[in-house]
Amino acid sequence: MKKKILISSFDLAIGGVERSLLGLLRHIDYCKYEVDLMLFKHEGEFLSFLPSGPNLLPEIPEYTTFRKSVPQIIKEGHYPIAFTRVVAKYLGELQGKVKRMDEPGYLVIQYGWEMTHRLLPKLNKEYDVAIGFLWPHHFIGEKVKAKKRIGWIHTDYSNIQLNKKMEEKMWNKLDQIVAVSEECSNTFLSQFPTFREKTMVIENILSPELVRKQALQDEVPELKKTKGKTILLTVGRLSHAKGLDRAIYACKELIQKGYDVEWYVVGYGPLEQDLRELIQKLDLSKRFHLLGKKTNPYPYIKECDIYVQPSRYEGKAVTIREAQILGKPIVITNFPTAKSQATNGFDALITEQDIHAIVSGIQQLIDDQDLKTTLISNVLSKDYGNVNEIEKLYELIGS
Repeated sequence: MKKKILISSFDLAIGGVERSLLGLLRHIDYCKYEVDLMLFKHEGEFLSFLPSGPNLLPEIPEYTTFRKSVPQIIKEGHYPIAFTRVVAKYLGELQGKVKRMDEPGYLVIQYGWEMTHRLLPKLNKEYDVAIGFLWPHHFIGEKVKAKKRIGWIHTDYSNIQLNKKMEEKMWNKLDQIVAVSEECSNTFLSQFPTFREKTMVIENILSPELVRKQALQDEVPELKKTKGKTILLTVGRLSHAKGLDRAIYACKELIQKGYDVEWYVVGYGPLEQDLRELIQKLDLSKRFHLLGKKTNPYPYIKECDIYVQPSRYEGKAVTIREAQILGKPIVITNFPTAKSQATNGFDALITEQDIHAIVSGIQQLIDDQDLKTTLISNVLSKDYGNVNEIEKLYELIGS
């Protein structure tokens, strides 16, 4: 008999975690496993890319409230959930101010789930394994009947602040914890060492053939390529973690030093207006471009001259691996998990965490064509495919 598996996530909006989920769903052997997919909301630009293997469960109204505004939740009649959301936002932001955090968003989400999960219905079906693909994992921990519960970690825990007691309580309800990289696992275990025995690594599953195929599908007229100009590209959410404010300052410094560069960003997020204002302030409207959402970022990566990831922190940046697959010279900052993504001087330049260091790394690749050629040669010679990671999941399911 096929083992019954449940996989849950929020939606299929454009994002690295969502691309990772699609990679996993594409490679599961559906002859051996019966897979139900629970998306809290049936929306997102990637929804049309969902493979035919998993059975998409119907939406449950209470779960669709996540990522909705409080007025919208009230309009739909979910008054108790709206109340808990307001209280959670207040508590999360208050604690964030006390701790002087740049990004209290994780605390707000954490309090939101902790206060709301009692109001959410349970699933009636019983599963052999329930997998929560996106934090937090109250749903699979408390609302699903399953013989085994597994929660995924995509985040660098050294750079987020949470209520540790609430977080530990949530993880205690799971049987296994999966991190997407060794460094991601290490940062988690540095905060929660008691979970060492039940934590393992399964990397994001990527198919180089699929990435290269999709890179050829679309034209990218927005990237204005001219002789002597260097096209820089970053793909990522417009958030504090991705360091795009630093990218704007780095772009300004490069231009002041006489470099003919244009920097393009594929992505969307909460800091869009702030970033646009900074672009205007530094008079970079013709040099730094926010392109917004793109369901297929690969043609943009293929057409750039240098791929740059100026992040403050990452769990495992799928876009870096995709840029390597497409043979790009890469500059990334030395976020805590950077060395799980590349080897400095071999398949990327890893710079220190400041604007001048980012500028210096980009300068090196513009000025030193031999170095640039070496990086390109190295990434093209390396196999970044890892579809065999699915075997680790099969072993986990069967154990």
